[in-house]
Amino acid sequence: MPDSPLFTAAAIAVIVLAVAVVVGVGLKVMRSFRELGTDAERATYNTLHAASRAGQHLRGGLQPAGAAKASKQLRALLGCEALAITDTGSVLAWDGAAEELRPSLMRLAAEVLATGRTAVIPAARVPAHGETAYSTVIAPIRAGSRVVGAVAAFAPNAGAGLVRATGEVADWIAAQLELAELDSSRTLLMEAEVRALRAQISPHFIYNSLNAIASFINTDPARARELVVEFADFTRYSFRRHGDFTTLAEELRCIDRYLLLERARFGERVQVSLRIAPEVLSTVIPFLSLQPLVENAVRHGLEAKEGPGHITICANDSGAFAEVTIEDDGVGMDPEHLRSVLAGHTDGDHVGLRNVDARLRQVYGDEHGLVIDTAPGEGTLITMRVPKSQPGHDA
Repeated sequence: MPDSPLFTAAAIAVIVLAVAVVVGVGLKVMRSFRELGTDAERATYNTLHAASRAGQHLRGGLQPAGAAKASKQLRALLGCEALAITDTGSVLAWDGAAEELRPSLMRLAAEVLATGRTAVIPAARVPAHGETAYSTVIAPIRAGSRVVGAVAAFAPNAGAGLVRATGEVADWIAAQLELAELDSSRTLLMEAEVRALRAQISPHFIYNSLNAIASFINTDPARARELVVEFADFTRYSFRRHGDFTTLAEELRCIDRYLLLERARFGERVQVSLRIAPEVLSTVIPFLSLQPLVENAVRHGLEAKEGPGHITICANDSGAFAEVTIEDDGVGMDPEHLRSVLAGHTDGDHVGLRNVDARLRQVYGDEHGLVIDTAPGEGTLITMRVPKSQPGHDA
């Protein structure tokens, strides 16, 4: 029966348990907040947390959407009634009261943008349409020697603390913009390095491939047609215009086409073995990061060797990483010369190795650069390790 004593007791027990859970969670939250220590420590935490959240919105540069989101956090830091962020031509964001002053802000900020000096404008000079008159502190945002915008803080009384704090916020925004520029520069650098690799492919490989195809036109037209198709697929992949990343499977397909074209030129002098773990085929890697390593093995390892040479390409699952090795039994190279190449001290030699090593370090950190074991007459073993999980990179 629903109203039996047993049912009532069970219901009371459930309610008591639920209350205990809620109280327990609440006490845990209160304890975690108290663990921050003193009021000063909690204030420091809140300040750093707000700055961190605001910084995320400025990593795309001084744009309206990011500035609007950041302004909410920054106004809380300053404790002012309103805060605005401008570039050199317009108001990008306004948070808080007194938005009726927005049309006047660029006129008020003109001197700051021109001179790069912070200005404090008394309430009497700020056109107010409401009951409250606001003093205004306007601080410049600098990028190097240029003023790229301003921060304006509105308060009934602009004391020395608000003036200093507004200047610090403007300098902090400038630092975030420098980081955004650095991120953009890194992206442009990666794109430039990929273009350099494409330029490297163009002169020697295309010329040699076309010569090899031409040599089959009369003697083996079917082979010539097959090579033309492979050449077209290889160049289409190598010169594609979208994406800085690809999958290991796509890069291996590119390598297969490349080696088929090289074997048309070298014949049985180039022998290849592959050992690929299926579970790593979907791993995302930087675009054109394996093909230059295989090309290095052919051009600098096997081409100078007498008789046949062998290249072994392996891709293995290594926990959180995919490990790819490319080994040849060619002529090898002097380790000191290799260090000079990777440091960029040798122009026009092993460009692909240096380029791939630099891009891997740039994307994943210095610990993920190429590992190269080589010696004169001993061949070369190149190892590349990349994380299998890369949420920020799309193939």
